[in-house]
Amino acid sequence: MGPDTKGDLFQSSHVMTLDKYLTFTLGEEEYGLEILKVREIIGLMEITHVPRMPEFVRGVINLRGKIIPVIDLRLKFGMRATDDTRETCIIVVDLEGTNMGVVVDRVSEVLDISPEEVEETPEFGTAVDTAFIMGMGKAGDRVVMLLDIGKVLTGEEMTALAGAQDDGSTGTRDESRSDNP
Repeated sequence: MGPDTKGDLFQSSHVMTLDKYLTFTLGEEEYGLEILKVREIIGLMEITHVPRMPEFVRGVINLRGKIIPVIDLRLKFGMRATDDTRETCIIVVDLEGTNMGVVVDRVSEVLDISPEEVEETPEFGTAVDTAFIMGMGKAGDRVVMLLDIGKVLTGEEMTALAGAQDDGSTGTRDESRSDNP
């Protein structure tokens, strides 16, 4: 068997690829994020409010010395705000080298979904702008909305969050005192 034959055999074998998604819920809807974008999952912790941010920006957290902006996906998606529960958590994701936290109601599991099990997003029936959704993944008898986390925020919103990250890390609070009477 020559080298060409071996290559032909490899190319002709059909290998089914599975993509891994971290699934979570917002209300009654189930969503998935590409696992390669997820850095870590942390319990809800103290979030420092940053003034003049959009309503969906909860603020920033100090995660092991790094300032991470945090958004509430419920508010970003136009859903009703709810009280946090013991299951509420923050998923830290990587957006082109920038870490961002997203608050979700509950993390579910990691699912393997093949590209063949992903269908196009319908233009109706979801609370979420369909521009954020890569597709609808079939997981048994469930349907999981697969988010394109990179499209959840506009460029302008990303710039504002980067500013919040800088403000949090430099301590821009005005602590100057006037010595004049």
